[in-house]
Amino acid sequence: MRHALVLAAVLLVGSPAVWAQAPAPGAPKAPVALETVAPTGASARVEPESVHIGEPFTYQVTLTHPKDQRYELVAPTGEGPVELLQQTRQRQDQANDATTTFGLRFSAFELGDVRLPDLTFDVATPEGPRRFVLKGKTVEVTSTLPPDAQGQGAELFDYQPPQEVPIRSWTLLYVLAVVLAVAVAAWLLVRWWQRRPRSEKLVPVLPLDVRVRQSLDALKREDLPGRGHVKDFYFRLSEIVRGYLGERYGFEALECTSSELMASLRRLPTPGLPEDALMRFVSESDMVKYARADASPESCNQALAFGYDLLARTYVPPAPPKPDAAPGPRVQ
Repeated sequence: MRHALVLAAVLLVGSPAVWAQAPAPGAPKAPVALETVAPTGASARVEPESVHIGEPFTYQVTLTHPKDQRYELVAPTGEGPVELLQQTRQRQDQANDATTTFGLRFSAFELGDVRLPDLTFDVATPEGPRRFVLKGKTVEVTSTLPPDAQGQGAELFDYQPPQEVPIRSWTLLYVLAVVLAVAVAAWLLVRWWQRRPRSEKLVPVLPLDVRVRQSLDALKREDLPGRGHVKDFYFRLSEIVRGYLGERYGFEALECTSSELMASLRRLPTPGLPEDALMRFVSESDMVKYARADASPESCNQALAFGYDLLARTYVPPAPPKPDAAPGPRVQ
């Protein structure tokens, strides 16, 4: 009996399946799985349904959903037979629901029936962030050559080599020489202006944590929720938090959508970042700023406290400068 137990323990420890359950050191964080949600109505159409290869076409998606939800499209990524050229988003609120329309402009580079990529939407709801996936439609891509091109001997011509072009006068060369001289003189003037000695004193920039804490303190003193400006409060607080994250981790956070912000942070090393709390804060901010949701004074105080807590958890002060080497003995 004792030998059987020892043998079972050895097999269990040496099993690859057991070791596979533990994440490898330094492995990237697994993305947070979001619950799915479906709109009350969804429609999609391709205009036109048949296009030439390389010709732009429009893919319009219309979603009907409750007014307290906000749908954000996650831009399609990866290689495929189509390329996304442009996207637009419009929202219209009705009495009981809302309609969000997305316009995507594609071009296809493969002949035949080409299937468009599945579209993923990040959904902000009162219960928290959710996700919705819409299956892609099919578009027919045809050639730009006529059907009887091969029978008539039509073919594509290659690029021609450069050819000499005779110049009948020297006027053009004189003009080019003058333009070149003016450009060189302007470049030398700019270089001198940049390297000129400057006597003004540079004002030192305060550390990041000091500037962020001062902004949070100023927002707290204004008491915007107490004066009925809840939406302005969340706009200001979201700008402070996004500005701090962008400067702290080195990316453009102020211009990101909520989904792009979370995706950028997941790709970066962010020790101590409270990801779940940040997702709740971003979702709550979007609901107040864009879905006209209301927030109680207690919720506003908790959101402001999250800003202080985020700074305390993630900010790492820079290392102090190294002291200069001690001078050696003087020789008399």
